[in-house]
Amino acid sequence: MAKIELPKSYLAYELKEYSNEPGRAKIVEKEIRPLKKGEVLVRIHSGSINPSDLMFMRGLYGIKKKLPVVPGFEGSGVVVKSGGGWRANSLLGKPVACISPNKGDGPYAEYMITDGYSCIPLNKETTLEQGACLFVNPITAWALLDQVIREKHKAYVQTGAASALGKMLLRLSNKKKIPGIHIVRRKEQVDLLKSLGAEYVLDSSSPNFDRELRVTANKLGATILLDAVAGEITGRALAAMPYGSKCVVYGALSEEPITFHPGLGIFQDKKLEGFWLSSWMPAQSPFRLWRITSEVRSLLGKEFQTEIAARIPLKEADKAIQEYSQNMTRGKVLISTGWNP
Repeated sequence: MAKIELPKSYLAYELKEYSNEPGRAKIVEKEIRPLKKGEVLVRIHSGSINPSDLMFMRGLYGIKKKLPVVPGFEGSGVVVKSGGGWRANSLLGKPVACISPNKGDGPYAEYMITDGYSCIPLNKETTLEQGACLFVNPITAWALLDQVIREKHKAYVQTGAASALGKMLLRLSNKKKIPGIHIVRRKEQVDLLKSLGAEYVLDSSSPNFDRELRVTANKLGATILLDAVAGEITGRALAAMPYGSKCVVYGALSEEPITFHPGLGIFQDKKLEGFWLSSWMPAQSPFRLWRITSEVRSLLGKEFQTEIAARIPLKEADKAIQEYSQNMTRGKVLISTGWNP
């Protein structure tokens, strides 16, 4: 890689207030601050937009950062400066997938400072575009299916199955030969998932949905629900599943409270729990994380391949956010700096 001359300032999409109103974020010029030991400066190629980013910008996510702040949880680029320390120095000049620090700016910018351990080096087979989508969806899909395997469930049910993460769960479970029941909301999504190899796809808008889910879940022994939607569908799905089933809620796309009849817990021993990648990752040992990310990288070309629906310039970040929020199942929208190493 050619030597990169670092500017004193850079462009960033900065959030001024937590809301859903126009004008909440603006393109601004920021100065590059000095790095602390262990930190790296990443020249950003792309920042990925996820449902969690939309929730964060509205102030509805599990964390709130001090404003103003650059949003975005994951992206990709090249490490162009190190603050010192073994890990940070070892990444210098390498293309990486990266996540934002818990208390700092994200990747919707030309540069981002993060911890060296929040970066994963990319191999030659992985493009920076795919790298920008490596963390949130692939690692969540891996972790959720790992829970299915560890807890010895014979099969699983998932909501939001036509989403990018839902398709990853489908492809990964097919590879590992674990049966899944995939819940969608529209007929065309049923056809889409069947074309991807799904055997059991149910449309929650169908009048026969509850009966079909009950019959299929009992036939397969599907005792774990991986729920991205929340709201009314959570209780409906769990009610149709076998005795002792559990639900792992990892998203709230409906933005509605979960309806869970107390009888499900009292008489059917059914349970609800949550999954949050931000608390799951720090709980893993460094060696286990290395093993997981190595497997995830090896699956990026197929099982964890992300469909890129649009690449929109940083200066049009408002348009990118709007485009993704209006059609999440069409594919990933990347905020691109237009820089290539």
